[in-house]
Amino acid sequence: MTSARRALAQVVPDARRVLDENWTGSSTVPSRGLYPHQWSWDSAFIAIGSRHLSVRRAQRELETLLTAQWDDGRIPHIVYNQAVPPGAYFPGPDFWRPSTGSTGAPPGVATSGIVQPPVHALACLLVHRADPRASVRSGFLARTYPRLAAWHRYLTDRRDLGGGGLVSVVHPWEPGMDNSPCWDAPLARVEPVPPETFHRADLDHGAATDRPTDLDYGRYVRLAADYRDGGYRDGGYEDSPGADRPGAPAFVVEDPGVNALLIASEHALAEIAQSVGAAPRPHRARAARLTAALLDRLWDPAAGLFLCRDVVGGNLIPELSAAGLLPLLVPELPRDTVDALLRTAAGEHFGLGTSVRLVPSYDLRGRAFDPSRYWRGPAWFNVNWLLERGLRLHGAAPEADALRAAALDVAAASGFAEYVDPYTEEARGTRDFSWTAALALDLAVGSSP
Repeated sequence: MTSARRALAQVVPDARRVLDENWTGSSTVPSRGLYPHQWSWDSAFIAIGSRHLSVRRAQRELETLLTAQWDDGRIPHIVYNQAVPPGAYFPGPDFWRPSTGSTGAPPGVATSGIVQPPVHALACLLVHRADPRASVRSGFLARTYPRLAAWHRYLTDRRDLGGGGLVSVVHPWEPGMDNSPCWDAPLARVEPVPPETFHRADLDHGAATDRPTDLDYGRYVRLAADYRDGGYRDGGYEDSPGADRPGAPAFVVEDPGVNALLIASEHALAEIAQSVGAAPRPHRARAARLTAALLDRLWDPAAGLFLCRDVVGGNLIPELSAAGLLPLLVPELPRDTVDALLRTAAGEHFGLGTSVRLVPSYDLRGRAFDPSRYWRGPAWFNVNWLLERGLRLHGAAPEADALRAAALDVAAASGFAEYVDPYTEEARGTRDFSWTAALALDLAVGSSP
């Protein structure tokens, strides 16, 4: 048996074990210690992998999350398991208090008040494709389509805070790349709360050198508390970028990864709409508008990459993040843009296939690169799964094959680590991480765009 076949033979049963151990009966925790609740985009990635084990379980994963949707359409980034002790994770449900006042949070469900990237329609479509007949019999897409459509309407209608047609995030946790160096400049405007006013439960389970700093956390808490105290209202800067607008959030960023995932999910939603007898054209039209806005507002030809935009400051952020490669997921990207992204991915800043096997989360030559600290350099498996998909979508099959093989090898060798050092491939963060196991399983079984 070749080493590649041995790796495949190891991945499938080991990934199944991780997903079974982290399954709660209605959803999957990212990890039993560090992340003991349900996370939004984690569940989408987990469902993509667990569809190969049980389509019904993958459906339930997504539908459990969707039952926590707010009246305005937002899908919260955390759905809390109320059987978990309150101090096991910070911030807990008591911090967010979404059930108080008229926020539109669902009764009887404890959630956060911010969101995460919109991978959900893509996940629902892939789960449906795993067994279309069973999906139709159970009415899976018919149940999820209205909720997914409301989710996308929330993002495009309520979160176009810059007025340029793209979705904005109002907290570093929302794009999922929590402490990316892209956020350093926007966060510098935020006055942190004192570290003694909160307890970081993450440090009970992970090394401080792998995690965000106390200063970062103090700013995260300030932003979340301000958003909460403002009733989770979304206010924009479309009339006067950079101005001091009372009540508007201090951190407002247009992120290329979030918007690329929304475009990919709009295309998925068009296919779902057609399956349930709804009109696909509005979703395709929205995807086209978002694609045009993405190119207009975030593409930097000199960098060969999509950059984040600081909406408050009114400028592009000159940091190179793996989020800027994720528009490879967009099917209607111009060929010259695709070619530039492929060159950037393989170039000195990300080193794919040259200096590293997995794409790092941040510029290898960047001022803030750290191979160990969370999203400031380590390679993450969800980002590489998305890039493998984007490479394949745009005809870069040899590069996609190499990335798939590397991801499977590193996932198995690292014990399904949360993330890894991009150079040494040493495991970082927690182990037996659910989306690593799920996406490795998906790559092992074989997925297609």
